[in-house]
Amino acid sequence: MYQKLMPVALLLLAGCSETQETSQPQVAQEQQQAQEMRASQTVSQPEVAAEPGLAEQELTQQELTQQELIQQDPGQAYLYINAQKPGVKVMPSGLQFEIIESGEGRSPLATSNVVTHYHGTFVNGDVFDSSVDRGAPAEFPVNRVIAGWTEALQMMKEGDKWRLVLPPEIAYGEKGAAGGLIPPNTVLVFEVELIEVKG
Repeated sequence: MYQKLMPVALLLLAGCSETQETSQPQVAQEQQQAQEMRASQTVSQPEVAAEPGLAEQELTQQELTQQELIQQDPGQAYLYINAQKPGVKVMPSGLQFEIIESGEGRSPLATSNVVTHYHGTFVNGDVFDSSVDRGAPAEFPVNRVIAGWTEALQMMKEGDKWRLVLPPEIAYGEKGAAGGLIPPNTVLVFEVELIEVKG
């Protein structure tokens, strides 16, 4: 703004050194230039105001893309949206986890046996398996479960409770499981509590 006003200031200073006779046409010229400058500033304002509208259009387009993804593949949409949430960590394998409660006990090895409570759901919230609902924790070797569990359990400590989201590649893959109860290529969600490490 200062750069635009400077030529007007110089013209006004130059007019003071002129005679009275020559200063009148110059003042008129200066007024006309000042009016033109104000007009150009007024024209530029709508261009600045148009930028938020463009940002809104881009946001709407992004929302439409997400809606299309949700309709085409709810599992992949869930992975994408969940990965953006605060506190969610994403591993190179695709494993997503969020720490709900932190413990201070031991971490298992791949060869350890562990006692856990878990609650497994599909991305729509339907439960497919739950030791919590059965009221009895499960014990198993760390290296004898699906790959996503094996990876997560070795990072956990006794007393930890984590929320896991597993892409199909580290869950039941293209085959599915449980006689069709878990369809092929299904994203699974688990809440896992590591109660005890044995061995």
